[in-house]
Amino acid sequence: MKKQKKIALILGVTGQDGSFMAKLLLKKNYIVHGLIRKSATGNLKNVSKIIKNNKLFKIHHGDLLDFVSITNIVSKIKPDEIYNFADQDHVGWSFELPSYSFAVTGSSVVNLLEIIKKYSHKSKYFQPLSSNMFANSKNTSQNENEPLTPLSIYALGKVTAYHACKLYRDVFGLRIYGAIFYNHESEIRPEEYVTRKITRTVARIYYGKQKILKLGDVNAKIDWGYAKDYVEFSHKIMQQKKPDFFIIASGKKYSVLEFAKKSFDYVGLDYKKYIKIEKKLFRPSRTVSLVGNTNKAKKILKYRIKTSLDKLVSIMMENDLKLEKNNY
Repeated sequence: MKKQKKIALILGVTGQDGSFMAKLLLKKNYIVHGLIRKSATGNLKNVSKIIKNNKLFKIHHGDLLDFVSITNIVSKIKPDEIYNFADQDHVGWSFELPSYSFAVTGSSVVNLLEIIKKYSHKSKYFQPLSSNMFANSKNTSQNENEPLTPLSIYALGKVTAYHACKLYRDVFGLRIYGAIFYNHESEIRPEEYVTRKITRTVARIYYGKQKILKLGDVNAKIDWGYAKDYVEFSHKIMQQKKPDFFIIASGKKYSVLEFAKKSFDYVGLDYKKYIKIEKKLFRPSRTVSLVGNTNKAKKILKYRIKTSLDKLVSIMMENDLKLEKNNY
């Protein structure tokens, strides 16, 4: 008897993590359904090739804030696995759009879990969370038992999602898994995020298209990893028998200035000549320097760091140098 293909639903499939997950699952021979919002229909570049070339990839139009559209999709396809990568994940924006950010990141998860409970109880569900939940940590590194101390609307939304997931798992028996991600970057990260802003600007400076890189708090130290690696471990988490949450991080921290220096070094430029600090780019609240403790993931998932920061910088720089050269 021919083995039936697994069916997955990815919310936020056009974003960084969602598009990496779609490509990974298609390689594993899943049938992949992706949810696309109206505002994202013009931003399909991360999935345009698989839309054209892979018959196992199917697009649905809907919105995480629209209860009816999510109900229709989940009840129709009853997926084996649901990955929720749809949220407003920009911390700075969450201060400017507090109600919207909280609705998308936090309260929408309650609606989604209620839909799964009613219409697709056997589906496995994956909820990505954020190290921003530990923003006021007093510890040198954080594990899964770290107290939750959010300092932004985005983090508050993630804390709400975390508690909702535990409630629906423990009270209603849903198969809910998740990862507490520390910062994870890639060559397809939007430019409003500092790492991609740096690599794209350095590429422009290298080709003489720009003169200055404007940054905020360059002394902020961050635990950075490669998004593609983190997505692979998201899938591995979902294959565990027991639903659980794991911290996924590099366990190392580097300052924004160090990231910028590595990017300038990659093209042989002296970073000191090009960086300008702008106070308006500082965040309203400053998060302490967070570093993930991945001992639990190492023990259960055999987790290991695949991509160093130097390698990540080279991946992002090569991508952006190619983009700027093609637009030269």
